[in-house]
Amino acid sequence: MRAWSPSRVADAAGARWTGPADGPGPERVTIDSRDVRPGDLFVGLRGEHVDGGAFAAAALQAGAWGVLVAPGHISGERVLEADDPLAALQALAVAWRQELGADVIGVTGSTGKTSTKDLLAAMVATGRRVTATAQNLNTEIGLPLTILGAPEGTEVLVLEMAMRGAGQIAELVAIAEPDVGLITNVGPVHLEQLGSLEAIAAEKAGVIAGLRPGGTAVVPAGEALLAPHLRMDVRTVTFGPGGDVDDLDGVELPFTSAHMARNGMAALAAARAVGVEPRGPIEVLLSARRGQRIELPGPLVVLDDCYNANPMSMRAALDELAATAGGRRVAVLGDMLELGPGEGRFHEEIGEYARDRGVDVLVTVGPRAAHMAGSFGGATHRVADAEAAATLVTGLVEPGDTVLVKASRGVGLEAVTEALQQHG
Repeated sequence: MRAWSPSRVADAAGARWTGPADGPGPERVTIDSRDVRPGDLFVGLRGEHVDGGAFAAAALQAGAWGVLVAPGHISGERVLEADDPLAALQALAVAWRQELGADVIGVTGSTGKTSTKDLLAAMVATGRRVTATAQNLNTEIGLPLTILGAPEGTEVLVLEMAMRGAGQIAELVAIAEPDVGLITNVGPVHLEQLGSLEAIAAEKAGVIAGLRPGGTAVVPAGEALLAPHLRMDVRTVTFGPGGDVDDLDGVELPFTSAHMARNGMAALAAARAVGVEPRGPIEVLLSARRGQRIELPGPLVVLDDCYNANPMSMRAALDELAATAGGRRVAVLGDMLELGPGEGRFHEEIGEYARDRGVDVLVTVGPRAAHMAGSFGGATHRVADAEAAATLVTGLVEPGDTVLVKASRGVGLEAVTEALQQHG
């Protein structure tokens, strides 16, 4: 937005600007006052415990181009005032997306959306200039920041869209206005909030509902839950066994698991929808803690997949452990959250699945994960939290082991991966 005048920035955000109307625009947008660099626009958002507007003066002292805050925080020049700074941030993102004129791909789903986003960005980058969601900037705050971080000349935006409740995908779609909507799958995630698989499918299908006529919906082949949400005025492309894209067709990925191959097919379908036909080896950098394979002295292999977990992704991770382990298979599995009244049954089923996939040692972390132990039936250790798991596992592993570490984000199971790295 450097080429935009301050008055244009203010108009786009729906804010009131105090300062000269002419001059350059901001270099970058940030919501973290500790991260402010000269030329940045600092946006002070109201948080659950802290109002970011309280740091406006510090941001200006650090050299910020300006601050976007609610009224009453600061007076003087280089201030954008908006009654709702988050709504202003989102409006600014909409204006910048329109200025870019880029093709937009919205990626959502119950599992695999981050790795699919990473795969898709790598494929599109072989033919067009792409900006993609970094790490977990996939919310009503993160998505606008991703758009505003896209440089001039960006041709494709790959935007991950997460939800925590009803209506949130539609909110993100209204900002992104995608040309392509990709749904990786529909599964029992956020059941506690939404109540049924049908409701989850309807929420994810917001990315289809928000497509303009003539857009492209990329969906799993044979997913009956999405059938009521498909549109006649939108092109539908299916992926996976029996779908329109049922193999990688010359694309080579640095992964061997079935679930990553399926994610690759989804990504390939979306890449083709924006005119890119990738071929040969694709270099992919997965977002942190989404299945990274870490080789340590010993030797010891850690499958670091502890960013999040649900029944579908747990099974996929156990498949990967079974397919790649050369020695003992050790699974450190923590609570899966937000599963609602059936959470005990879901955890028991994962214990059975771990047994059937040949896991040698199971470590359960947390009260919900403890339900896995009885159905697993093999060598099991139960601990209360991630700290206890880290202590236990470093003394439990042996040379040649492959250790899967996976749980919902709230468990904080990265403590186990970090302890193993230090131990190694």
